[in-house]
Amino acid sequence: MAPQGKLDLDPEAVRTARRLAARAAEPVIEMARSHTTVSVERALLRLAGLTGADAEGRPWVNHLADAVRDQVGLEHGVALPVWDALLNGPYGSLADLARAAARGRASFRLPSGTDAAHARKAAGEAARGGIAAIDRRRAERDALLRRLPPPDLEDPPKPLVYLIVATGDIYEDIPQAQAAAREGADIVAVIRSTGQSLLDFVPEGATREGYAGTYATRENFRLMRSALDDVSRELGRYVRLTNYASGLCMPEIATLAGLERLDMMLNDCMYGIIFRDINPRRTFIDQRFSRQIHARAGIVVNTGEDNYLTTADAVDAAHTVTVSQLLNERFGHEAGLTDAQLGLGHAFEIDPAIPDSFRLELAHAQLARELFPDAPLKYMPPTKHMTGNIFAGYLLDAFFNLAGVMTGQSIILIGMMTEGIHTPWLSDRDLALENVRYVRDACGDLAEDFVPRPGGMIVQRAGQVLSESVELLERIAGDGLLTAIAEGTFGVTRRPPDGGKGLDGVVPRAEGYFNPAIEILDTEDPHAAAAEAAAEQEVPA
Repeated sequence: MAPQGKLDLDPEAVRTARRLAARAAEPVIEMARSHTTVSVERALLRLAGLTGADAEGRPWVNHLADAVRDQVGLEHGVALPVWDALLNGPYGSLADLARAAARGRASFRLPSGTDAAHARKAAGEAARGGIAAIDRRRAERDALLRRLPPPDLEDPPKPLVYLIVATGDIYEDIPQAQAAAREGADIVAVIRSTGQSLLDFVPEGATREGYAGTYATRENFRLMRSALDDVSRELGRYVRLTNYASGLCMPEIATLAGLERLDMMLNDCMYGIIFRDINPRRTFIDQRFSRQIHARAGIVVNTGEDNYLTTADAVDAAHTVTVSQLLNERFGHEAGLTDAQLGLGHAFEIDPAIPDSFRLELAHAQLARELFPDAPLKYMPPTKHMTGNIFAGYLLDAFFNLAGVMTGQSIILIGMMTEGIHTPWLSDRDLALENVRYVRDACGDLAEDFVPRPGGMIVQRAGQVLSESVELLERIAGDGLLTAIAEGTFGVTRRPPDGGKGLDGVVPRAEGYFNPAIEILDTEDPHAAAAEAAAEQEVPA
């Protein structure tokens, strides 16, 4: 990682920015702590082992949560009504109860007294079992990272090369992902099918019909993780797997990712609000639970600040990226994520026709590196200004790769010279991987030698962006983050707090609300639990 302090940032301005970010985040955190959603409750059922769907593809967790909501509401959570019904009814399993609920043949109540105590105990044991499974998968990953060290664990560490696979067919994705790993990819991201974030259920099974991406399902997660484990052993380096924990099923997808040992998840505090018109309240409530699961699972979150620069100008809006990074940091820390799990996003999106565009890019990238020295920053390639001239595009991608190496970025998503023209061919990916490999190997540890001139343009630009970030955070802390989002502060898109999709799935918690998964995640140190799980098991090579 690059040495710190090259930009001569005002330490008081940095402290003020973090203090203001915490103030702006606090009302949203309190809202998340005092509400639940249908997806949070379904995530508990998934942790307890409920899987599968009916003949029409509607998951049993949806049937069961909807039946509880219709009969007694979700204000107290699903745990007490569901496990009370299991303990006092003729059901042998959660699956039996869910099938009965789907047929309208299950009755639910909010138990009290001894019945409530028994239901609480049974639900707690079920949640504990699911979280213990996540702990075991994290321990597996840690052991494999030691045995098959990737480039970021070398001495000196190298940036990780991140590549996207998106055919729509999991059985086509797998050989492409393995081929990419053999060509040098360290992280494979499976893009989700267009529109999945708007589905209020998680599809089941292996899928072959996604559009511009592959559906995020537990079975697809399992298949790809197994395939990448095979190629990791072949190559002698662990290849990480990424998917998307966003949209209306964010908590459930995060839970499935933990159970199937994914390594990174796209999980941003505002992406779904701004670019998918998902209700802000629903998003922030779902996000807190999902990040608690990620913290427990040892998953690195990738945030989505780069997306703002596809709709806003990358120079004028540079400070909104920094503000969002600071907010994502605060939300992440509160949910239990360490700095090492904060893959904060930014992007190489300045118009190349602007004079000194590369110097401006260096200023922005180095600012992110110095503000978050221990975070595995994810640097995104140029997309907005790719014109179809593949030669110019290939050159621009090389400049992007150079900026990433010079400023010590941790995760470099490879750019494609055919970006925006068509879905990349395998040959396009090979050329893109060759580009980043050449730059990474030729530059070596160039970040050690890159030191901007004191008082020069790069230093001044970084200071200006930090100052503008503080000014914006002062306004957000005063007016409220939901108001700022409604005013189009991020990505120049206005999203009111009571608009968008999914608001009907938000439920205020009543006194006595009980979700055993949240109790465990709120009270236990996720990293201590992972260490304990690692000590208890022997992980096969």
